[in-house]
Amino acid sequence: MAYELTGKIKLLQDEQTFSSGFRKREMVVIVEDGKYPQEINLEFVQDKISLLESLQPGQEVTVTFDIRGREYNGRYFNNLQAWKVTSASANDAYDQSYPEYDSAPPPADANYDDDIPF
Repeated sequence: MAYELTGKIKLLQDEQTFSSGFRKREMVVIVEDGKYPQEINLEFVQDKISLLESLQPGQEVTVTFDIRGREYNGRYFNNLQAWKVTSASANDAYDQSYPEYDSAPPPADANYDDDIPF
């Protein structure tokens, strides 16, 4: 099941590589939650690390993630494993690049050929 949160990037950790070849990089996002903002740690693993390359602290993002849980020596751990990041500024740029469709009729003096073969 996928979850989503929106907030500002507080911190981008350095990439970690383990002896098994496993790689991960963590990001902390501040989410406004009423009176007390929450600092949420999300991890990006293996090829998803590349999603963080163009991001900077202070940037507004929406992150899609899964909740992962496991048991180790009788203790239970949860991780938020992210797999998609959308920058709010990237969305704004996209919206500005493609204005809404103008449904106005064509000008009266437009010369259109009515002999369309289809």
